Amino acid sequence: MILEMKVPSPGESIKEVEIATWLVKDGDYVEKDQAIAEVDSDKATLELPAEASGVITLKAEEGDAVAVGAVVCLIDTAAAKPSGSAPAPVAEAPKAEEKKVATPVAPPAPAATYAAQAPSPAARKILDEKNIQPSDIVGTGKDGRITKEDAVNAVASMGTPTGGNRGAERVKLSMLRRKVAERLVAAKNDTAMLTTFNEVNMTPINNLRNEYKDAFKAKHGGVSLGFMSFFTKAVTRALQLYPDVNSMIDGDYKVAYDFCDISIAVSGPKGLMVPVVRNAENLTFRGIEAEIKRLAIKARDGQITVDDMTGGTFTITNGGVFGSMLSTPIINPPQSGILGMHNIIERPIAVNGKVEIHPMMYVALSYDHRIIDGRESVGFLVAVKEALENPVELLCDNNPKKAFEL
Repeated sequence: MILEMKVPSPGESIKEVEIATWLVKDGDYVEKDQAIAEVDSDKATLELPAEASGVITLKAEEGDAVAVGAVVCLIDTAAAKPSGSAPAPVAEAPKAEEKKVATPVAPPAPAATYAAQAPSPAARKILDEKNIQPSDIVGTGKDGRITKEDAVNAVASMGTPTGGNRGAERVKLSMLRRKVAERLVAAKNDTAMLTTFNEVNMTPINNLRNEYKDAFKAKHGGVSLGFMSFFTKAVTRALQLYPDVNSMIDGDYKVAYDFCDISIAVSGPKGLMVPVVRNAENLTFRGIEAEIKRLAIKARDGQITVDDMTGGTFTITNGGVFGSMLSTPIINPPQSGILGMHNIIERPIAVNGKVEIHPMMYVALSYDHRIIDGRESVGFLVAVKEALENPVELLCDNNPKKAFEL
């Protein structure tokens, strides 16, 4: 019996996917539920499992865009499973050769004609002025003689790298990356995006983490007390104080939310992913850290799903883990705001009239000015700063042990 395997729907709004990688070869014997391909949608990369055991015949190439419901392979379920080891893979030497770009190398001049390659008097003058060796030039004159034109061309090409690799590779962007690019351009073109900045003294949070992080990790099964839970807590508090930042534009309407679904930007093998921490305003420090860890592992392992990244009312992105000092993050549409975290640098600041050195972080809020005014944007960022600089009172209700569930 020949089974036709069709592309399943990864989500309601997805009409086609792209074959990112075949994990099996044409003619291989596959087992039921074995992963046979990775497919890219505009939201995530998903594995395609075999629906039955048998010999597979591929009906699409890597890089092909395939409509949801289209046949991508056939499985002959009547074929017997081969005994012994699998056959050796067919060598693909011709393909490898096609990808190689050989750098042409001029053949050395025969010794008998070397003397004839000496520059003409006019060429010699030009080469001497520019300190260019005649042996570095291939003459085009009679018997390889270096002409004045050869010398002029050599001078014009000075500074051009020679002898190094000059290869280039043209690789098609994945469907996910193309969709990300499309959304980022749309965010820049379709919103009135502005960015406001502030700085945060991270000393209070550092002191709290140093005091409680070991007990927190031991108590909660290896979940670490990181910076993201403090920032998520500070953001949800500020969103409740300034609800316009937690709103979106839908045509001529403003859609306001009474919950905080926080999108957290994480780096995965397929690029930047933005999974969502649902109802973050109701989560404890442990709950936030555990959920972020779960989503980050799924993104790292390529197991993130469309549902994990759907929705979100506000985004937090941390460029500081890559060393960024300052940036203007781009809004994640249709959201109206995104908070950018950056690296922590010890800097001298004025404290009560004295100069002290403290670990400082720049924070940036990019927002859609169509729906968020300056008062709300600045007030929101100041509220975030206040909570981070006074975490015991504003984030832990003056009881860190209870807040950390110790």
